[in-house]
Amino acid sequence: MAKNSIGCKTYRNFFIIDNEKEVDAMENGRLSCAFFVSGILSSFNLIKSVHGTVENTVLDLEESGWNRVKEPNPGDIIVWEAIDFGDGDIHKHIGFYIGDSLAVSNSSLEGYPVKHEWTFGGSRKVEATYRIPKEIESQ
Repeated sequence: MAKNSIGCKTYRNFFIIDNEKEVDAMENGRLSCAFFVSGILSSFNLIKSVHGTVENTVLDLEESGWNRVKEPNPGDIIVWEAIDFGDGDIHKHIGFYIGDSLAVSNSSLEGYPVKHEWTFGGSRKVEATYRIPKEIESQ
């Protein structure tokens, strides 16, 4: 599903009401990484719900029994370190490891999921990798 999501604009927008005004919480895909990952995992009942932040997605992974591992396998969830998007706008990033040193995650520049080198060419440190327990995977 992660591979088939490449280029898909499904997770680009999520509108909320803030001070009686409609606001796109995902900023046209700029902030959609957690929405993308949690949306897919939630659709297969692998976590409890869909989230708009990396922190809440990670909390749900942990509460749903996902294990933290050192080396990624295809299907694992990767959490990258927080970086500054400019003007103090600091965000972590989350995506799927698909094997062969590749990942799929939402591009803040493109606004949709893309395939890329799993460490962004060494420019972004992996903070954590999560793997689904065998007992959940087999359900």
